[in-house]
Amino acid sequence: MKGLVAVAILAMIVMGLVMVHPSEAIGCNELSGMLSPCIGYLTSGRGSPTKGCCDGAKRVLGATSRKQADRRTACICFKSGALRLKVRPALAESLPRKCGITSPVPIRPDVNCNS
Repeated sequence: MKGLVAVAILAMIVMGLVMVHPSEAIGCNELSGMLSPCIGYLTSGRGSPTKGCCDGAKRVLGATSRKQADRRTACICFKSGALRLKVRPALAESLPRKCGITSPVPIRPDVNCNS
């Protein structure tokens, strides 16, 4: 399950580079773009997250903080992407702390995206 969450986070990185307008629902493509700068770190564990990675993680947090539906979408996208990309779960779980942010949703593979 940890792999699922990590993959989901990685997917968000790849797709989330596009800024999300407050009135629009968030999607996996946007989320993945925001987190794409984190892929190398989340899959290899070398070094620390880059500034671009942390900036993307902060954008994800901002884009998903308004609506529960956006948080649920992000959770599902992250779990799916983490599996595909073989993200290391411990690195995904520690990313918010390393970037100096607090995630309202635990970044773990066993998290229930529907609660």
